[in-house]
Amino acid sequence: EDTRLINENGHRVFIESVKQCKAWRKTLDARFQVAVNKSAVQFVNADSKHATWTQHLPSASGESNAVVVEITESLLLEASEQVTERLREYRSQGIQIALDDFGTGYSSLSYLRTFEIDYLKIDRSFVANLADCAADKVLCKSIIEMAHSLDIQVIAEGIETKEQQDILFEAGCDYGQGYYFAKPLSPQDLEAYVESKVKAESLIG
Repeated sequence: EDTRLINENGHRVFIESVKQCKAWRKTLDARFQVAVNKSAVQFVNADSKHATWTQHLPSASGESNAVVVEITESLLLEASEQVTERLREYRSQGIQIALDDFGTGYSSLSYLRTFEIDYLKIDRSFVANLADCAADKVLCKSIIEMAHSLDIQVIAEGIETKEQQDILFEAGCDYGQGYYFAKPLSPQDLEAYVESKVKAESLIG
């Protein structure tokens, strides 16, 4: 971010992610979705190639909701007209928006009304001690209920045990990510992982 190299690298990551998602929608599941983090620096750089992201989406993916852009609370709290317009443009082109690390910044719930957020991501700091900390259970459940009342889906980060998963899903959490499911995988290993899960489910069924 300090050197602004994130603009070129981030653009490359986005383009490759869209291409990969297109391939996986054909080979694994037509609903496959890829999430890409976007730094505040990438929003404010007037020369950034990220301004052209939506031009790549129709020809690269051909379908809406193939890509989710993950942003932070701080970006929304200091949102300029440029940021607001960029987010609106993304949504109009079928790119969904996820709010990352929710609850760790200087939250202002008013932005949940102002911006059309599709996903809230519960920060891993609330998940780590979920099994032993009653307060974290209450916080997670409250976040989930609030988000659902605003038609926002919830993703819990940092799930590492089945107990954490069960507590969150019992509270109504929509999705989870973490080492309990899988560690970071190469494209080839992810394909094998998904195919093994599909095969296992078919045998159970």
